[in-house]
Amino acid sequence: MSLSIKELLKLKPISEEVTVRGWVRTFRSNQFIALSDGSCLQTLQVVVDHENTDPALLKRITTGSAISAKGFLLASLGKGQEIEMKAESIEILGDADPEVYPLQPKKHSMEFLREIAHLRIRTNTFGAVMRVRHALAFAIHSFFNERGFFYFHSPIITGSDAEGAGEMFRVTTLPMENPPRNEHGVIDVKKDFFGKITNLTVSGQLEAELAALALSKVYTFAPTFRAENSNTSRHLAEFWMIEPEVAFCDLTDNMDLAEAMLQFVISYALNHCADDIQFLKERQEQEEQSKPQAERSTMDLISKLHFVVDNKFERLTYGEAIDILKNSTPNKKGKFQYPIDGWGTDLQSEHERYLVEKHFQKPVILINYPKEIKAFYMRINEDNKTVAAMDILFPAIGEIVGGSQREERLDVLSRRMEEMSIPVEEMQWYLDTRRFGTCQHAGFGLGFERLVLFVTGMSNIRDVIPFPRTPGNAEF
Repeated sequence: MSLSIKELLKLKPISEEVTVRGWVRTFRSNQFIALSDGSCLQTLQVVVDHENTDPALLKRITTGSAISAKGFLLASLGKGQEIEMKAESIEILGDADPEVYPLQPKKHSMEFLREIAHLRIRTNTFGAVMRVRHALAFAIHSFFNERGFFYFHSPIITGSDAEGAGEMFRVTTLPMENPPRNEHGVIDVKKDFFGKITNLTVSGQLEAELAALALSKVYTFAPTFRAENSNTSRHLAEFWMIEPEVAFCDLTDNMDLAEAMLQFVISYALNHCADDIQFLKERQEQEEQSKPQAERSTMDLISKLHFVVDNKFERLTYGEAIDILKNSTPNKKGKFQYPIDGWGTDLQSEHERYLVEKHFQKPVILINYPKEIKAFYMRINEDNKTVAAMDILFPAIGEIVGGSQREERLDVLSRRMEEMSIPVEEMQWYLDTRRFGTCQHAGFGLGFERLVLFVTGMSNIRDVIPFPRTPGNAEF
């Protein structure tokens, strides 16, 4: 029978004849092959039978080559492994020239591995990251499905800007060298494929709101795009977003949902990716050793994940947070890079982490932000000063979720859109939901890569997506 290495290690079918296929990690002493098939972190040791193996074939077994091995599983006498295979026959499925194959058994820098992103998934680090990424995606779908949500596919190409940010990728079929122009010499967008200006979406939220006001509970899980020219370890031009929207739901319900979802999916990863997370914990600890003592994390990776899973999130208003930060020792001693002067300050990661890691020592949900620093669709509170917004703050990473109760009152929403220069005429389809059977509703957004970054302990967001899209880079 043919089984994955993960299945073999679980079932341990000692003395049974099996076939395994995978890629050679190392070939020691011309005798011991460490074989990986990506199904798990562990490799299977394949012991070569020299009497029944062609010497010419042995020369072709190199790091990176794909092989099929058939033989019997035995209890292993070697350290760190319970079973090994005594190979009766080996077949080379694909050669890997050691002179040019770039992933030799040595330590490679993250920068080098990004240059060969089409091969880096074969390394232990990126194999672990991708398996954790899969587990988190599966857990997200499981969480919503078990709670009666419908998976809703919002459009990738859109004629609206959900955030009002304007940093969007244009979608066009017009010839760049000689686009058609109207009688005023302006590019005639009516001649474009869609007959209007269109872009890649920055969010599926607005369309998800439409679905929630028909299906009650929906979520999107789809790629989104930002044309922000930020070449940092926290930004991607293409990334995935999870955006639930729920009818008949207020801000408290929204907080409850987001907290439950985060604890569910992180618990799932801890339970189903224990070996990978342990490996990533040890990797992070090695990486931390090269940092100055003051910059090192106060929690190891697994402790940080349990910090989220095992604690009830602290909830407080933006105003209460400002008072805490303003009177904090770091602020009084000038230790914050961005001092807190008072109401209206847009909180930075250093402020968010102080609240989580130092003051409350648990995840934090901040609510009721000043309306001036939040989006047009957030419900204005009775004080006419704040909106029913929420941000969830985690250790090490700061904000991980942003959401709000949506403004369901047509007159208030229309006035807010005009104040913030949102094109009301182009958004009549959105306003229709407030005209016909409106109700209170709420939702939030979770950047999937930011979640994967948190759970894996990786330090650069480019290393938690298979093929990162960043300014000046769209390879593979």
